[in-house]
Amino acid sequence: MAEIKKKPSSVFLRVKCQDCGGEEHGQIVFSHPSTTVTCNVCGATLIAPKGGKGKVRGEILGVLE
Repeated sequence: MAEIKKKPSSVFLRVKCQDCGGEEHGQIVFSHPSTTVTCNVCGATLIAPKGGKGKVRGEILGVLE
């Protein structure tokens, strides 16, 4: 019998700040954060916790595998 491997639902995201467009290549954040993650350039919120998957407030540039 073959083993079934479950893929995790949480991933790392590359997010660009919507306020300043800071960090040309985006900042890496976790999709299920336990605390608010802010932009390294201007301090705006990039992703906020929501009891599971976070609410992204910037532009998602990509998903890291």
